[in-house]
Amino acid sequence: MTTATVAAPQATIPVLDLGPYLAGAPGAHQRAADELRRAQETVGFYFVVNHGVPAALIARVYEQARRFHALPEAVREAMPLNRDNSGYKGIGTMVSRASAIDPVKRPNMVEAFFIKRDRTPDDPDVQRGMRYRGLNQWPDPALIPGFRETCVEYQGAMERLGASLLPLYARALGLADDWFAEPFRVADITLRLSRYPAMPYEEGQFGVSPHTDSSFMTFLPNNDVAGLEIRPAGYDWTPAPSIRGSFLVNSGDMLKRWSNDRFLSTEHRARNAASDRDRYAVPFFMTCRTDHVIACLPTCQDAGHPPRYEPITYEQYLIWFTGQNYHAAPTEARPA
Repeated sequence: MTTATVAAPQATIPVLDLGPYLAGAPGAHQRAADELRRAQETVGFYFVVNHGVPAALIARVYEQARRFHALPEAVREAMPLNRDNSGYKGIGTMVSRASAIDPVKRPNMVEAFFIKRDRTPDDPDVQRGMRYRGLNQWPDPALIPGFRETCVEYQGAMERLGASLLPLYARALGLADDWFAEPFRVADITLRLSRYPAMPYEEGQFGVSPHTDSSFMTFLPNNDVAGLEIRPAGYDWTPAPSIRGSFLVNSGDMLKRWSNDRFLSTEHRARNAASDRDRYAVPFFMTCRTDHVIACLPTCQDAGHPPRYEPITYEQYLIWFTGQNYHAAPTEARPA
């Protein structure tokens, strides 16, 4: 007797039109919050359109990614990723160990430059030496004029977009619209400029192997080179479609933890699907302040659903997460 294997279906990624909500149209806030809730509870990814970030600015930051990775290798390697998660990591130097998905981990075939919130030497957090709040590393502006200015401008636009979504997340979770305002005051933000070289992949090899993000939310602008796939629970790997002018948004481990597993942190992976050109990606990650304590939201627990996780600051989680993925072979246990 033979048993037939039924292939899992592919997921459909919802599309949220933010135009009416951002314009303050009657009823748009509630409709958008309801759509976001469905997306977060069933897929963990969704697209946003009519988001207000200029297409010209998105194109400019993609160009900065190309310019940065065209710099001489010695210039890039002179800015190695530091304890504050600012700097460069080369191809094959990152392994997605923080995720338990696919236990056989191979180095990721991607190189990336990480940019945190841009601070000045007199910033109080810089002077106190607070982790993840140090100075960025920047290439010599004579080598790449306008690079820093464009990246910081883009970070500002993306942080404003992220902040505009926080009332939707709050209402979707049954909280007051301003619930996330204080935790996200001077949020933790990261822009990552990534290059996936055109190359043949061996079995089990990826640009970024299957993983989940650490963040509250991640924004990916539309990419003209395919390569991202997602896999919500119960679904097969699903290629992310191209929607011109959109951002693909996903939640990460912090929101999953905060919501007591109500909102998903969906696994995803990436390769370069093109055979003749490099693939660039410019994900923007946004989470609450690193010193904010992540404890189960009051609307996500009751007698039948007690908190599944111990309270933890985002800094504590990030130290574990970055140690797993970006540094030497880790020994720390996953936070409870």
